[in-house]
Amino acid sequence: MKLSRLASAAVTLAAVLGLGIGGAGVASAQEAAATSYVALGDSYSSGVGAGDYDSASGSCKRSNRAYPVLWKNANAPSSFHFTACSGARTTDVINNQLGPLNSGTSLVSLSVGGNDAGFADAMTTCVLQGESACVSRINQAREYIANTLPGRLDAVYSAIRGKAPNARVVVLNYPRFYKLNGSCWVGLSETSRAAINAAADHLSDVIAKRVADHGFTFGDVRGRFTGHEICSSDSWLHSVDWLNITNSYHPKAAGQSGGYYPVLEGIA
Repeated sequence: MKLSRLASAAVTLAAVLGLGIGGAGVASAQEAAATSYVALGDSYSSGVGAGDYDSASGSCKRSNRAYPVLWKNANAPSSFHFTACSGARTTDVINNQLGPLNSGTSLVSLSVGGNDAGFADAMTTCVLQGESACVSRINQAREYIANTLPGRLDAVYSAIRGKAPNARVVVLNYPRFYKLNGSCWVGLSETSRAAINAAADHLSDVIAKRVADHGFTFGDVRGRFTGHEICSSDSWLHSVDWLNITNSYHPKAAGQSGGYYPVLEGIA
């Protein structure tokens, strides 16, 4: 039985028995059941690194452990469309993911921008070419984030609003990747790790500003991941995974359930 029918039955039963029932609770149940939810974005939204992928999603690697599916399972929306895709940039979201959006869409979630800024290439440089090359490539990414990415974000946010004028749009960011002075004794230098974290913060700041200017809601996951970065005792992020390289620098299932999902649940 759908949640809306359960809520309706509860109201009817309360009336018959002469019981008082909190209107706010019923309204909340009915609102959740009426939600039409579309999940857009890149690999952090599709759930790369969390495992248990939907085979029908192919190279998009949509995980049944990704935060959009966790929210759907917890809230039973009236409809759910999951179009997030591994590797997606802002143009990919605009061109390939907005089909399910319409005037009846009431909730949209999104993470995008990391691939536009060249995240994968920057991390590859850092892992393979050493500190100097890493810092140089990170600075190049930061220049893109400052000068080019805002316009790209504006384009995708405007496209979403144009197709879903009534939706609450929640834009989630990316965690810091490293616990500085943590438990890692090999791998990148502390200078490289600090540069990567600073770039992640820069990206979050730019996203937050564009989100605010479009009247959307910013979901900041950094607090949830604090204490669970790479080089912590309980990392929710994959470091370099040589056996499955696509997992590298993506949230594990614990990062989706403990990091991303609570942020969306708290503000959706």
